[in-house]
Amino acid sequence: MTPRQRRGGRRTQRNEAARLTDELIAEGFNKKQVAEILGRNASLVSQFFTKNKGASMVEALRAVVQEVQAGGPRDIDSLKRLARGHVRPRLTKGGEVARVRRRNAVRSTRTVTDAQGRRRKQWTSSLARAGKQHIAAGASRLYPVIAEAAENGGKIGFTVRALRRMFTHDAGRKTDSPGVRRNVVQRRDGTEERAYGANVGGPGSGEEGFDAVDFKAMVDAAGGDVTAAVKGWLVDTGRMHPDAEIVYLEIRAWKPRED
Repeated sequence: MTPRQRRGGRRTQRNEAARLTDELIAEGFNKKQVAEILGRNASLVSQFFTKNKGASMVEALRAVVQEVQAGGPRDIDSLKRLARGHVRPRLTKGGEVARVRRRNAVRSTRTVTDAQGRRRKQWTSSLARAGKQHIAAGASRLYPVIAEAAENGGKIGFTVRALRRMFTHDAGRKTDSPGVRRNVVQRRDGTEERAYGANVGGPGSGEEGFDAVDFKAMVDAAGGDVTAAVKGWLVDTGRMHPDAEIVYLEIRAWKPRED
């Protein structure tokens, strides 16, 4: 007869992230608070115990445990700041930094009082992203962001990714909008992200947003294809080679503050 597995035997097999979490629980914290300290969802902390996850969080957890056990600050904000400097990015099986999933569309509003004294929602900003597959189909999810911005007198900024050699200016020159360390992200696969109309001002940062009405007219002239319109602008202004392929596009829109 097969002997019954002892209860609690699983505890000895827990990984380091789970063990350190147990120490924080013994100090009076719960899993939700541990997740908040790490800047992650509570379901991930549960997976330390059920799916052997959390290797990238071990250094942060260890730093927090040591701080708490040494009699240091116990408030969540202080421990969150401490943990932030120790969280390592998750790696793929090939050793590359794993990309973090992000929402493909975000929209923000604020409540205002109109001329009749009624409270209503007013658009303030929005954002949409498109990857390679969606771009090939015309990047239709980006168009509503542009249209709403145009309707509300907004501004447009965008980020585009393509092979580094497809940009006509190197990232260190101010002839192009960004410049090194100013809205430029270089990736190991040979692609580069450049941001335009970033609404930050200053030398080398580009325009403080494109007029949304003009931007929409440019897209409409391209048959509603946002990618074609953006690439056309980059080529026409001498920033990109005509045979470039855009593999990622992000459109940001906002309503300027009224003085």
